[in-house]
This record gives sequence, C-alpha cells and structure tokens, in this order.
Amino acid sequence: VDVIRVFGAAVANFRRGERAQGGSTITQQLARMSFLSTEKTYTRKAQEALLAAMIERDYSKEQILELYLNRVYFGAGLYGAEAAALGYFGKHASELTLPEAALLAGLVKAPSNYAPTSNMDRAVQRRNVVLDVMRDAGMIDAKELAAAKSAHVALNDALRKDEPYGRYFKEAARLELVSRFGEERVYEGGLKVYTTIDLDVQRAADEEVKKALAALDRRRSKTAVGQLQAALVAIDPRSGEVRALIGGRDFKDSNYNRALQAKRQPGSAFKPFVYAAALEAGYTPASVIDRLWEPVDTVQGAWVPEDDHSTADAMTMRTALKTSSNRAAVRMLQNVGIRKAVDYAKRVGVGTMPSVPSLALGAGEVTLESLTTAYSVFAAGGLRRQPVYIKRVEDQSGQTLFEAPYLSDQVISPQAAYLMTNMLADVVNHGTAYGARQQGFKLPAAGKTGTTNEYRDAWFVGYTPRLVSGVWVGFDQPQTIMGGGYAAQVAVPLWAGFM
Repeated sequence: VDVIRVFGAAVANFRRGERAQGGSTITQQLARMSFLSTEKTYTRKAQEALLAAMIERDYSKEQILELYLNRVYFGAGLYGAEAAALGYFGKHASELTLPEAALLAGLVKAPSNYAPTSNMDRAVQRRNVVLDVMRDAGMIDAKELAAAKSAHVALNDALRKDEPYGRYFKEAARLELVSRFGEERVYEGGLKVYTTIDLDVQRAADEEVKKALAALDRRRSKTAVGQLQAALVAIDPRSGEVRALIGGRDFKDSNYNRALQAKRQPGSAFKPFVYAAALEAGYTPASVIDRLWEPVDTVQGAWVPEDDHSTADAMTMRTALKTSSNRAAVRMLQNVGIRKAVDYAKRVGVGTMPSVPSLALGAGEVTLESLTTAYSVFAAGGLRRQPVYIKRVEDQSGQTLFEAPYLSDQVISPQAAYLMTNMLADVVNHGTAYGARQQGFKLPAAGKTGTTNEYRDAWFVGYTPRLVSGVWVGFDQPQTIMGGGYAAQVAVPLWAGFM
C-alpha cells in the first residue's frame, strides 16, 4: 500500500476541516514542529506563516507531507510514521497493509484519544472513518473498503520489546510534560527532556519485581481473583530525584500506576510517624509505653487492639517499633494526641489521615509514592523534598523552558530524624525486617514493614543514605495475598533483592 497516499488523504481531509475553523495548514504545523514553539502570539503566527511559505517554495506537497509524517505524534510515545508502524504493528511503514495504514492515519488528529493501546474500539472507529474518506476520494472501491473494515487489528510492539524497562516512569514523565506544557506543545515534538531515571536502578527494579512476582505466584491464594500486582518507588533522599518507578506487573497489560494512583492502607508502615511525633513531643527511644492492655475508648466502644507480636504490658518505644507492637503504637498515639499525629503526617508528606485511634495501625490511605517520600524525610535529616521526575526541559534551540526547583523544607528536627533512623535500623537488624539480612543484604539500612488486615497489602519502605525505596504487593481488588502473608515474607524479599 502507498502509505504516503493513505496518510495524505486522511490528514488532508481532517486538516481541511480545521482550516475552515481557522486552524493551521500541514505546512504551518511542520514549520512549528521544526523551528518554533507553540506560544500563542501574533509574532509566532507571523513567523510560522513566513516559514511555511519558504517550505512550500522549496519542497513539493509530497515532500512536505513526508516530512510532516516523519515528525508528527502518533500516541504511545511514538513520533513519526516509521516509529508508529514499528511500535504498533512491528513492521516498517512501507510494509503496512491498507487497514493498518488507515488506523495510523486516523491517530494524527487526536493521538491520546485514538491510540489502540489505550482504546482499541475508538482506534478502529477512527480507522473506518479514514477508509470511508479514501472510498469517497476514489482511492479504494467498495470491496476493498469492506475487506479493510473487517480486518483484525493485531498489535506488535517491535520497537520497544528490547527496551522493556521504565515504561511506568516514562508515562509519569509524559503526564507531567502534558500538565506543564499542554498536549499540543508536547506532541508536536522538539522538546529535549532530561529525566531523573537511573537506567541501571530501573533495570534492577524491573527485573526484581518480575522475579518476586513469579515466586509469589506459586504461593498466592488460590481463591483470589486477578493477577497479583507489585509497585516500587526509589528516590534519592538528597535531592528528591526519582531513580526508578514501577506501577504494576506489566505496563502493556495495564498502564494504571499503582505507585502513584492507588490509595491503600499502609498497615504498620505508618507507625514510624506516630513515634516520630512522639520524639518531637519530648519522648525518647528509651521511653516506656505502659498500660498496653488497657482498653482505648472509641465511638464503637472500648477497644483493645489485637497484637501478634507481644503479650507484654509495657515496653520501650524502641522495642515497640522493632517488634511492631499494635497496642504500644495505639497507646503512644493516645499519649501524643491524635490531632498532633494527623498534622505531623500531613507535614512530612504522607497526606491527610483520619482522626481515629486505629490511625496508629495505618487506618488511613496512602499512595506508595507519598509514603516513600515521607520516609525520605528521615533519611534526609528532617528535610522534605518533593519527588522529581523531570530535571529540565529545553526547546529545539536549547532554551530552558523548565527546571526543577529542588525545594526543601525542614519539617522535623535533624535530631528526631536521626533517632528515627536509629530505631528503624533496629527493625532491619533485629526486627520484622530481619529477613533482609538473612537474604544477604549487608548495607546499613533502616525501614519498616506494613501488613493490612487479612493479609491484603504488604508494604516495606527502607533506606540507605543514598536511596529510599518503597514496595507494595497486593491485588487491585483487595483480597488475601496468601495465608500468613506478612510483609516480612512478601515485601521484604523484593526490597532486599532490589537494593
């Protein structure tokens, strides 16, 4: 099939409608993509018109269309017809069939809406519109039209199958770009984007998540519905730069980012923030928490938290965190004050949490990114830094359009951050995360496990001075991961293997 003719018929038809409404010609868009920004000013429009006239003077219509198709955005991170053909169908543009070429041609008008990787039904409907345009233009007959419309769409990403790493990170960066600059500016190309990803770290994360899920699949609950998922975030606490991001089992199956979008209860992984608030209130790691069996008043009545880790009636704060005592955490929350703990959690970046006694056990909901960012405060000496995915963006001339501000706030004292790290190191060295040491992880580290009711979520957030990483394992619809599926057995091995 003559790909240029197919694209030309479709694009010319769509652009004709836009021109009637005051839109740009293909040549003007080519000029903008190649030489200009999308800033909406009279000066830019004048420059665009002048450049378009020069292009039309020096190039034929077919050459202009070919240049345009080599630059235009086709969705899914694919720029140019050749990349789109390889990325969607696993073949060169010259090898496309009529229905395949028509499908790609239909993406140009609104690639985010019609990309077959995000909505196949819309992509096929758009393809059929292109085929109708070709029939009306006399390029194909009724028989060819019917055959092309009935053709099955078989996707095959040959372009990126050898680069499987970092798909969730790239999508997070793309969404940030669109939010900052708008779809038109991003998709017309020309931007140079410098991200914070560390490819070696990302590769290790992807490989370890794949390995961990394969092992967990053999032990998972047989009655649970759906695939077991995992997410991972790795942040440099010294800058807030995100080094690796995984939002799920397989980006091709689901681009839903469980690290950024899913809000789940963190279980005992929230306890460090109760004890950090206590440190700021004057308690020390040696402070004794007593009356552990005394009921706590709630709106539902008297409550004594269940506790699998200890039957003691008193213990130090250090021991309480190391053993993940539920009763001690709830008692300390009462001592500090629920309101203060809620404010503290918001200050360090966990988010808005409910003012209830069970907050100490992780009753609120968090994202993995927000929880990992909050732990970064301990690793960074009390400084809170926003996660950074994009360091800098330049236009085609090298002018800086955006630069990450790298802002930081001293949200807790350096002393409290140091003591929390010291206490959390006990969790790794002698407590619920000791499995990391048994697995062979030897670097100095601190962190905390979290398991929710009925073993529905398994968390571990841990850190070294240079890297804070959080992992979550669970199902999209909360279900038991496995019997006895504590985070120590589910999340800690994944974290240790990655770090």
